[in-house]
Amino acid sequence: MSQTPPPDITATWNRLAQKVADQHWPASALYVVATPIGNLGDLSLRAWQALSQCDVIAAEDTRASRTLLDAWGISTPLMAAHRHNEAGAAQAILQRLEQGERVALVSDAGAPAVSDPGARIVRVVREAGHAVVAIPGASAVVTALMASGVTSDENPAFVFAGFTPAKSAARQKWFRQWAALPAPVLMFESPHRLAAALKDLLEVCGPDRMLTIARELTKRFEQVATLPLGDAARWLAEDSHRSQGEFVLIVHEAAAAPDDGEVDASALQLLDALLEELSVRDAARVAAKVSGLSRDVLYAAALKRKR
Repeated sequence: MSQTPPPDITATWNRLAQKVADQHWPASALYVVATPIGNLGDLSLRAWQALSQCDVIAAEDTRASRTLLDAWGISTPLMAAHRHNEAGAAQAILQRLEQGERVALVSDAGAPAVSDPGARIVRVVREAGHAVVAIPGASAVVTALMASGVTSDENPAFVFAGFTPAKSAARQKWFRQWAALPAPVLMFESPHRLAAALKDLLEVCGPDRMLTIARELTKRFEQVATLPLGDAARWLAEDSHRSQGEFVLIVHEAAAAPDDGEVDASALQLLDALLEELSVRDAARVAAKVSGLSRDVLYAAALKRKR
């Protein structure tokens, strides 16, 4: 059987690059460009063209962006546009747009203005009447969803909550708010706070709530693990490398909370007494040992009564 000869990669690339270059690239426009979240190969052809054709690139971190631009042979000059100078950067960008220039906006990685600086700049540019062109691409949120399989055709809903709070008390309050929603909740966490965040999640959601931990997405040591929250601390401790990198946590949707009618009056009385001294998790654990009822059912009932 004859085999199809391999394509001429250079010729294919040049042909596609020319097709994209010949598209409409309006002047006086802000190009909001998604960049790779770890793998340099995830920059799209259209993003490459946009960054090449713009007059300047407004970047959250010019040093990090220069590494990406050098890898792709892009010589467009850079200007800083980060959290601490966003107002001034927005005005500087407006001046350039009024002169007919094209300006690209990028963050350190992923989609600008999504849990990253840039949204204020986009709003100012739109309010001034200039065009904003979004160039889609890599996203840690969407990548984690794709790798976890946590949504479905029947229930495609999910919630993105952003970065978790730094302090434990604020973090637990924040978890209670988000974890009560009837959908998977995605959040970002830093490696040095991961163990503490998992401990707080366990306290709020209980040991049987399912969690997906996605780390180093698109990179060489990418890892996606789905497990009950009660096993998360042990999973993390089994390998020191598992606490390194960048993390997306997905708290799966909770099982439906039982009606109080599913728990007899004596068990509810016991729960109420235990909740005066113990956490929801410990109260459910003790009540399960005493009553013989399911810890999941008692945890949900205790959480409902605590609220």
